[in-house]
Amino acid sequence: MAINNQPAVKDMARSVIDALPDKATIDDIMYALYVKAKFDHGDSEIRQGKGVSHDTAKKRLKKWVK
Repeated sequence: MAINNQPAVKDMARSVIDALPDKATIDDIMYALYVKAKFDHGDSEIRQGKGVSHDTAKKRLKKWVK
């Protein structure tokens, strides 16, 4: 990530951590940060037109779900 994005990344991490229960483990924190990062990455790709349509996704999933 670019250096100028560091404050925003730290703010996002704090927000994710603050939303977790007080009894959250380090594993819970790492998983929540991982999920947030993956979601944000996917959202960014969709906004850049790199996603697939809902119908295409359903067709692809039919190969996996029986």
